[in-house]
Amino acid sequence: MRGRAVELPATIERVVAIDDGFVEGLLYRFGMQDRIVGLGGTWVQDYTYPFEGAGGATYEYRNGTNPVSYLIPGLADLPVLVETGTAINYETLASLDPDVVILREGAWAFSAGSDEALGKTIATIDSLGIPLVILVGPPFQESPTIGHIGEEIRLVGEVFSREKDADALASYLDDQIKEIRRRTADIPENEKPRMMQLGLSPRARQGGGAGMAWGGDTIESYFIEEIANAKNAYRGTGAFVVVSTEQILALDPDVIVLPTAQGYHPASELYTAPYYRNLQELTAVKNHRVYALPWTPFNWAKRLEYPIEAMVIAKAAYPDRFADIQVHEWVLDFYQNVYGVDHATAEELRSAQWLDWMVEAEF
Repeated sequence: MRGRAVELPATIERVVAIDDGFVEGLLYRFGMQDRIVGLGGTWVQDYTYPFEGAGGATYEYRNGTNPVSYLIPGLADLPVLVETGTAINYETLASLDPDVVILREGAWAFSAGSDEALGKTIATIDSLGIPLVILVGPPFQESPTIGHIGEEIRLVGEVFSREKDADALASYLDDQIKEIRRRTADIPENEKPRMMQLGLSPRARQGGGAGMAWGGDTIESYFIEEIANAKNAYRGTGAFVVVSTEQILALDPDVIVLPTAQGYHPASELYTAPYYRNLQELTAVKNHRVYALPWTPFNWAKRLEYPIEAMVIAKAAYPDRFADIQVHEWVLDFYQNVYGVDHATAEELRSAQWLDWMVEAEF
């Protein structure tokens, strides 16, 4: 996806993936996960988060992870080439003797704006004589969309001679988005709810704010406006924008969705945490229209599960139009279709992404 031909070995047995689990998920689907020999970041972790509720009570979420980490536990034992705040360790890369490196622009190690670092990385890997395949994720695009994710999937399928399977997967993911758009296509402008992706980041509170917002130039806003056909209540620009309690109260969105933002954030945190007491006058809070998105650590560039986020946002915006879809059941079919797992494993993946609230809420 950098406009160059790449000559690959006839047989690929050793793969280094510099991304956040996107390529690893594809290789699991292809039955080739044992070919991964190195990772591009520290995203393979289990997470636990304690929360303070009303009256001093505490509760805890345990063992959260992304689906690929759960499906391929051996990833945790692999060398990591990019630690927090460091460049790629090229000595480690060379020692792994990979047949191919697949680098995804827009992933955590190469987020938007790191063009100079990316250029140096490409030149260095090329100088080592290692075949390098570049993918371009949404954050690295001039206008972030999901429109090229299918192209990424098909390209990886071509690398591993799994073109037919890759095309089937790309088409399936695209069909989920098309169905959401079909159901919301005719919403009159004056009936579109005002939604906000509100990041309840502790760093925002430490910096004097109450949360984080995402503007119209971000992939988060794209999910609200271009997929769910609602309105982004925050009309500014930029990602991870720290906003104050007063700003959030002034925006007063009809619906709030809680993304991963320096941690997982259940709706109960906004409903009950004493440090959000001043936000409990929001319309969305009073009407109990606050919904947690899947736990997606290190998901800068969107992994294969992006339709789950889209479906949660769409049903949160238009519950009547999605009344026939029980997302807690729909998501089990999704995992089975994407990863080829059985029903029991799909339930475990739902729990790993901390989506069991949907079962309890019959969402």
